[in-house]
Amino acid sequence: MVALRSIKVLLNIISGVYMSKFLLHTPDGVRDVYGRECNDRKFIADKIHNKFKSFGYEDIETPTYEFFDVFAEEINTTDAKQLFKFFDKEGNTLVLRPDFTPSIARCASKGMLENGNPVRVCYEGNAFLNTSNLQGKLKENYNIGVELMNDASVYADAEIIALLIDSLKCIGLTDFQVSVGDADYYKGICEEAGISDETEEKIREAIIGKNYFLAENIMIENNIPEKYKSLIVKVSEFIGSDDALNKAMTMVSNERSLAAVNRLKELYKVLTYYGVEKYVSFDLGILSKFNYYTGVIFSAYTYGVGDAIAKGGRYDNLLGKYGKNAPSIGFSIVLDDLISALYRQNISINSEDEITTITYTEDTFKDALVKAKSLRDAGKNVVLKSI
Repeated sequence: MVALRSIKVLLNIISGVYMSKFLLHTPDGVRDVYGRECNDRKFIADKIHNKFKSFGYEDIETPTYEFFDVFAEEINTTDAKQLFKFFDKEGNTLVLRPDFTPSIARCASKGMLENGNPVRVCYEGNAFLNTSNLQGKLKENYNIGVELMNDASVYADAEIIALLIDSLKCIGLTDFQVSVGDADYYKGICEEAGISDETEEKIREAIIGKNYFLAENIMIENNIPEKYKSLIVKVSEFIGSDDALNKAMTMVSNERSLAAVNRLKELYKVLTYYGVEKYVSFDLGILSKFNYYTGVIFSAYTYGVGDAIAKGGRYDNLLGKYGKNAPSIGFSIVLDDLISALYRQNISINSEDEITTITYTEDTFKDALVKAKSLRDAGKNVVLKSI
């Protein structure tokens, strides 16, 4: 009997420990944000948002979850498995948004584009991707970004990249680089080589993962001519300034790839008018796992984090999926990674407003409250503290 009672006590202890794990801890890939970091996040988001507004961008909000079909065609099969999926009571498959762009494209197609004028919108919120625990990445990230729709010009490309650079500078970041490429350069080579869409996706996925050996094997298995096999792998070597673009131009003869290089040359010229060229370099090896990018594509890098702090590009064919064609371009900043970079670079954020403390006793509470209210009405932060 004593032994049985001991076993029950032990089971209760184990059960309590097991339950406390789920009550006190978050699931893998998500975390609580509070204190200084939470204040810093809101402060930085506000500064970047104000920069967006200064360029004429208006706010937009889309749902945290969408129908699966909104995203299904725009990401490859492997990444589709990383979506957080669930079902509504009618049996429809829903997903937490992994990316804002398709949601905004869907929303804009309902009526924002009718008059043909450029549409500028900005957004912020959480995005969700069920990445492998082994990748060490968060599954929930706070993003802030913009989209510019109904404008196919190189001036729209330049505005977006210049706005990204100004946004990073406005919060104190100085040591960063925006690498700019063009998805059409790589796609033009694949078209010329007669590579199918399915094979192209596999090759692109391998190149994004820096697995060039796998990319070569895929091309060998699909009997891709040596000329193109070598060129596709070499795309990642065209990095740098105008010289890299000139070299890339001599390596191709198809119109799509040549037009991509010429577009980048024209883009660089416009960026010099903005005075941001020192933050820009070219990298024709930049590719994206998202299928919707059609032209200029870019990523922003700084030291202190292992991945890009911002990504963006042109997606001229995406909105047509939702019923209204409109050339578009945009970018998204991963705020969590940006804050990590600022901390590791010891960049002062100055987000904490001064808090005034007013002490009181039972007898002085009324007077202290009047004083606190007066200061709060004047915009001060006040805490009442009993003594």
